[in-house]
Amino acid sequence: MRFLASLGMTGRALGMTVVALATVGGQARPAQPETPAVTLLVPARVFDGTAMREGWSVLVRGNRIEAAGPSAQITAPAGATTVRLAGMTLMPGMIEAHSHLLLHPYNEATWDVQVLNEPEALRVARAVNHSKATLMAGFTTVRDLGTEGAGYSDVGLKMAFEQRISPGPRVVTTTRAFVARGSYAPKGFDPRWDIPQGAEEADGPESITRIVRDQIKRGADWIKVYADYRWGPNGETRPTFTEAELKVMVEVAGSSGRSVVAHASTPEGMRRAIMAGIESIDHGDNGTPEIFALMKEKGVCYCPTLAAGDATTSYRGWRRGIDQDTPGIKNKRATFKMALDAGVTICSGSDVGVFTHGDNARELELMVNYGMSPLAALVAATSANARMLHWQDRVGSVRVGLLADLIAVDGDPSADITATKRVKFVMKDGVTYLK
Repeated sequence: MRFLASLGMTGRALGMTVVALATVGGQARPAQPETPAVTLLVPARVFDGTAMREGWSVLVRGNRIEAAGPSAQITAPAGATTVRLAGMTLMPGMIEAHSHLLLHPYNEATWDVQVLNEPEALRVARAVNHSKATLMAGFTTVRDLGTEGAGYSDVGLKMAFEQRISPGPRVVTTTRAFVARGSYAPKGFDPRWDIPQGAEEADGPESITRIVRDQIKRGADWIKVYADYRWGPNGETRPTFTEAELKVMVEVAGSSGRSVVAHASTPEGMRRAIMAGIESIDHGDNGTPEIFALMKEKGVCYCPTLAAGDATTSYRGWRRGIDQDTPGIKNKRATFKMALDAGVTICSGSDVGVFTHGDNARELELMVNYGMSPLAALVAATSANARMLHWQDRVGSVRVGLLADLIAVDGDPSADITATKRVKFVMKDGVTYLK
C-alpha cells in the first residue's frame, strides 16, 4: 500500500480501476476489470517516443490512449482515477528486439546443456518467470528470436500472456529459426548420430519454402535465419545460405506479410542478407563502413546486441569499467561507431537469455556507453523498434489511439539512461501491474 500511496492512489481508486497482481494457486495473475477503466496519469514529464515533453499528462480509457498533451488541456471525466507519478518520466513500454525467453544465463548452464539436457517443460517453466521479470522491468513487447531447441514453445507463451493466464510481454514469435544443414550446434558427436539441433535445418530452395510455410503454420510472426555461423574448415564464421536462397526465404515469408531477421556477423553474411531483402540484421560484430553504408542505403535495421558480448566477457572474469577492454569489446565499440556514423537505424536488441531476463535495460546503458545519446537510445527501445516490427500504429509511442503500454521510471532517462532500470509503474494493454 505504501507503493500505491506514493503513486497518489486511494483505496477506492484501486478498487475501481487498478488491476493488481492477484495470486491464484501460487501464480501471480491479473484480474480483468468488468468495465473499461479511465485513468489519468500525471508524471513529471513524458517521453513520447521521439522527444521529452515537460508538463504533459496521459489519459487512458480501457486499453487505449485517449489523450496525451499538456496537462492543462486534459480533463479527466467523472469517475476517473488520477495516478500521480511525482518525479517520474512516463514513456512507452520498452521493446526488446532480440530476446530468448527459453534460455537462461550461460554462467548458470551452457547453451549445449540447455538444449540437450533440460526438459522442455522445465524450460517453459523458467520462461514464465523470465517473462514476468521482463514485463516488470518495463519491457512490454519482445521479439523472441528462436526457442533454441524448445520447439514452438514461444507460441504457447504468447497465447498465455494474451489470455492473461500469466503476466508477460507481447511476444513476436520466430519459433525454431533457420540454419543451413550442418552449420549449427550442438556439435562434436559421433557422425553416426543425428543430434537434436537448436534450430531447424534447411538446404536448398524447396526445403526453405517448405520450412518457412511450416513455421508460419505453427505460429511464427517473423522468420529468423542464421546467415552465417561458426562452420568454416577451422571453426571460423562463414556465410551459410547463398544470396539466392535467402531471397527465396524473403519472398516466401513476404508473400504472407512476414519479415525476415538475420543473425549475421561477417561482412559477406551481412551483405547477402541485405541484398536479399532481410529487414533486420543482429550482431554485426565484423561489419565494415561499406556494409553499414549499404544497410543505410537499403533501410535495413541494426540490433547490435552489445549486452550479450558484455555478459559473456564478464563470465570470463572481465570487469567493465575496471579492467581494460578486451579485443572483442574494442571491436564491438568500433563496429557500433561505424553504424552510428553511417546513420543506420539502430534498434535495441540485447540477446537477453545469454544474461538475466529483467536486466534488458543493460543494452540501453551500453549503447550510451558506446557513444549513442541517451535520447537516441530511448528512441531505439521504443518508436524505432516499433517501426522495425511494423507495429508503429500499436505500440512504441505515447499517441492517441495506440495501445496503453506505458511505464514510468524514476528520474529523467534522457539525462541519465540508468533511469530505465528504475521502473516504478508498468501498464500493458491498459492493465496496471505493480511491483
